[in-house]
Amino acid sequence: MFNKIEKLSETEFAEVFGNIFENASWIADMLYRQKPFKNFHDLSNKMISIFENANNKEKLKILNSHPDLADKTKIGFLTPDSNKEQGNAGLDQCTKEEFNEFKNLNLEYKNKFGFPFIIAVKEKKRSEILINFKKRILSDKKIEFDEAINQVKKIASFRLDELKIKFL
Repeated sequence: MFNKIEKLSETEFAEVFGNIFENASWIADMLYRQKPFKNFHDLSNKMISIFENANNKEKLKILNSHPDLADKTKIGFLTPDSNKEQGNAGLDQCTKEEFNEFKNLNLEYKNKFGFPFIIAVKEKKRSEILINFKKRILSDKKIEFDEAINQVKKIASFRLDELKIKFL
């Protein structure tokens, strides 16, 4: 299994790992240069570490690459991973009232923090996501920036776990 990953060309590697962090293929490029990996866990840890060691400007750029949750106008324009994740959480099935609530919260959150609300939606229901949204919007900028970073790492970990299963 792992030999398949080690044998990927740089282009193939970028195709497989390039969107683990939303629209941040540079992380996959840096990761490729750290080959060989001991195992998939080593690869995952190194990828997360590259993100953690990025400066705040690079991290903010990644945060701003994340889509608004349940944005009806963006459905169909999301990355395949985001589309799947939001769909599995039922965010594409919101009622009109829920879409409006998400729209208003997204706008308020972005205006307050300067980046979109980010939450690892895997295994969460719409109601849980809304509760988290309403709670976190009351936070301060530093705490919320750190929480958004943690959520991005969770999303990346979930995506890496799915890739690991595909390569088994």
